Amino acid sequence: MDGARRVLVAADKFKGSLTAVEVAERVTAGLRRVVPDVLVEALPVADGGDGTVAAAVAAGFERREVRVAGPLGDEVTAAYALREGTAVVEMAEASGLQRLPEGVLAPLTASTYGSGELLRAALDAGARTIVFGVGGSATTDGGAGMLAALGARFLDAEGKPVAAGGGGLAALASADLSGLDPRLADVELVLASDVDNPLTGPKGAPAVYGPQKGASPDDVTALDAALAHFAKVLEGTQGVGARAAEYAASPGAGAAGGIGFGAMLLGARFRPGIEVMLDVLGFAPALERAALVITGEGSLDEQTLHGKAPAGVAAAARAAGKEVVAVCGRLALPAETLGRAGIRRAYPLTDVEPDVAKCIADAGPILERVAESIARDFVA
Repeated sequence: MDGARRVLVAADKFKGSLTAVEVAERVTAGLRRVVPDVLVEALPVADGGDGTVAAAVAAGFERREVRVAGPLGDEVTAAYALREGTAVVEMAEASGLQRLPEGVLAPLTASTYGSGELLRAALDAGARTIVFGVGGSATTDGGAGMLAALGARFLDAEGKPVAAGGGGLAALASADLSGLDPRLADVELVLASDVDNPLTGPKGAPAVYGPQKGASPDDVTALDAALAHFAKVLEGTQGVGARAAEYAASPGAGAAGGIGFGAMLLGARFRPGIEVMLDVLGFAPALERAALVITGEGSLDEQTLHGKAPAGVAAAARAAGKEVVAVCGRLALPAETLGRAGIRRAYPLTDVEPDVAKCIADAGPILERVAESIARDFVA
């Protein structure tokens, strides 16, 4: 078997159509229809957002399930992944938009409490390293709920706990982090995100991402003020002090409604999500075995270039001298931009089926036909 027939499929999900695992299965089927003896290694990838735990499980991690609070306080079953002392925790499993009832958005009241419970479950399981993937959140509470689940206390002027969600932080009078789970001090916590926004301001969590979570202009103003107040109160809190202002202004603090800020208060180190996940999933040795890499996601567009999975895969593959092509539902980048990102060519589903609705409904079979084209162009 010559090296040119060794293919690594390292693609993210096609959101709303196919999981990353299903993308790899469909691409493999299409390649083998043209070149039956092609060697394909599938390594589904994620950038820290929804689908991160599934990618870890596909790479050999054990799936663990636990009952935690959803964004509105109702109990949900959430999963994390564990292997040899490393846990992959996805905040969207507990506090994601998909955990809200259909048609319900709660920008002011949704809480990250369940994400804190997920982290605690990873600690209980003996994790020494926790990769905390954040994205797809329903919340804008600065991670206050998560911190409360781990032992922090946030009180109003009457000494009562403030209401859940970012809106409740407007009434915050004092914070006490002395009760945080002591095991956190001995764990490496990595904040994995493709978002580098600060906590507040014109590029902060409420302004940029609040509207996606149902926040009106007035809600955005209220949430931005509440999170700024949260950070200010923490500046006067023992054990935090000036670091609160530093963290609030740091890249990644605004990730997932400000949970990045809360994670930094726990000692988390911020890293681009796809870089972390490629390390955790064992991408480097898989890349070494491959001659061609197929990456992709639902939409290849400007956002892809800013830390999304295909850009991270392509950058790593180009550094290793490997050829990269991409599959996608829709393509919104010119060939020269793809080339600068390290992608030789992109194959959108819309080249096979121009009707976008049909592409979404029949993504699997169409993706197999796209993969047949890749096999003829790059493998056969």
